[in-house]
Amino acid sequence: MNFCSHCAHQVEFRVPDGDTLPRYVCPNCHTIHYQNPRVVVGCVPEYDGRLLLCKRAIEPRLGYWTVPAGFLENGETLEDGAARETWEEACARVDITTMLAVVNVTHVHQVHVMFRATMQSADFAAGQESLEVELVSADEIPWESLAFPSVTYTLRRYLEGGDGLHITEISTRKR
Repeated sequence: MNFCSHCAHQVEFRVPDGDTLPRYVCPNCHTIHYQNPRVVVGCVPEYDGRLLLCKRAIEPRLGYWTVPAGFLENGETLEDGAARETWEEACARVDITTMLAVVNVTHVHQVHVMFRATMQSADFAAGQESLEVELVSADEIPWESLAFPSVTYTLRRYLEGGDGLHITEISTRKR
C-alpha cells in the first residue's frame, strides 16, 4: 500500500500508538489501514453417496481438483457464501448442513471455513471457474491431483464422518 484510500496521502508503515504490530498509517488523516486475513468458504456437496468435485479453470492450481469454495463476500453469511460458490463453480444448488472444518492457512493470510452440504438434485455443470465437475465416490477421489492441502484435509475429515467442527493449521504451501 502506497497511498491512503481516504485522502490519497502517502502512507507510512509503522506501529500506531496503542497497537503492537506495524500497520499502514496515514500521517495526514490518521487512518490506520488494517490488513486482515481473508475468509474462504466452501463445502463438500453430496448426492446419493457421491461427492461433487470441480477441476479448476483458474490459477492458482489450474487443472487441479477442489471442492467448491471461494472468498466470502461482504454482507454474506458463511453458509450463504458456500452455497453461492457451489452455484458459481458447479451450477449446483445445495443445502448447507453442518460446519466441517476451519483451516488456518497463515502463509497466505486466509481462513478456510468448510461445510457439509446436500445437493438438492443431481443437476450440475461446470461454471466459469471450472473445467469440469464430477460426482465421485470416496474411492474415486483424485488425491494426488487435489489443488490445496486444505481441500485434502477437508475431504479426509468428511470421510472420517467426524461430527462437529474441527480446526487445524496448514502453515506451508504444498505444490
